[in-house]
Amino acid sequence: MEIAAVTSTVSLAPQSRQLVNAFSKKLGSVSSLSFGFFEKEYCFKSSRLRVSASASMDAVTAEKISPAASFLDKRENGVLHFVKYHGLGNDFILVDNRDSSEPKITQEQAAKLCDRNFGVGADGVIFAMPGVNGTDYTMRIFNSDGSEPEMCGNGVRCFARFIAELENLQGKHSFTLHTGAGLIVPEIQDDGQVKVDMGTPILKAQDVPTKLPGNKGEAVVQAELVVDGVSWNVTCVSMGNPHCITFGKKGGPSLKVDDLNLPEIGPKFEHHEMFPARTNTEFVEVLSRSHLKMRVWERGAGATLACGTGACALVVAAVLEGRANRKCTVDLPGGPLEIEWKQEDNHIYMTGPAEAVFYGSALL
Repeated sequence: MEIAAVTSTVSLAPQSRQLVNAFSKKLGSVSSLSFGFFEKEYCFKSSRLRVSASASMDAVTAEKISPAASFLDKRENGVLHFVKYHGLGNDFILVDNRDSSEPKITQEQAAKLCDRNFGVGADGVIFAMPGVNGTDYTMRIFNSDGSEPEMCGNGVRCFARFIAELENLQGKHSFTLHTGAGLIVPEIQDDGQVKVDMGTPILKAQDVPTKLPGNKGEAVVQAELVVDGVSWNVTCVSMGNPHCITFGKKGGPSLKVDDLNLPEIGPKFEHHEMFPARTNTEFVEVLSRSHLKMRVWERGAGATLACGTGACALVVAAVLEGRANRKCTVDLPGGPLEIEWKQEDNHIYMTGPAEAVFYGSALL
């Protein structure tokens, strides 16, 4: 009789008992065969398994005969199980952290996991944690540089799909999230997209925060910002995290975002002295009053393929500058988002996709 090895490319709980079960199932599938009693040992590095079977196959047993823990058992203590998601290419490592109000890994470990050459690769690590103050869940994020932002729009959509999978939710569902930016309410749609009530924009300069003086009441709208000797027109908006939105240089032509050298100019905005908490920066091209195109340099993550809070902030800026309507399609490098700034409640609603990429276990 030939006993085939059973392997799995993805394992969320790589323990030796799964190997035992796999062998038992394989043997059970040939229980109608008749042959003599056999006993054989299988070696897995530091552990051995003995599989015994009778001719009738009525009794199939597997016992671990080594008192020492197997390699896989030892490794389990230093392993982080996760699911990788992306929202329009903005990708995240999602961790089930519902059993603790403290993240399972440190900010330094998160930065290593986000490294695209030496780790899993992601724009950030997101933790699904117990809710507080009556909310269903708490969402925390560590950026790829180890810093912790208040929240992330694309991350919220990924979080919602992750929770739906963890809780086995089907169809349309909504729940409340506690974030560093306050209460966020995502709703999974029937088509799988996620609509998120992102709350109200913050426009008061000192609350964004920015040191630029308010020039439209307490808001900073189409103000001058000198970056590396060049004057830009900027509008500052917070979606719970700071954003600087620009449609071009002062007195210059309309911005063509594909022509930007983003790695060169992005960090100069992010670390500008006018932004005491640093800033996310959106460079925007107006295609029509309902269609905008943007590239983003994210605080703590650099150039990313999408930024949900940035898309929301730029629609607010476009409306304040008289460039666009309150409901727009925003094209990001990773794909489009639908953004609406409703006049009746002052809330911003973002709708877009989130998709699981793979399941994995990472060594810490």
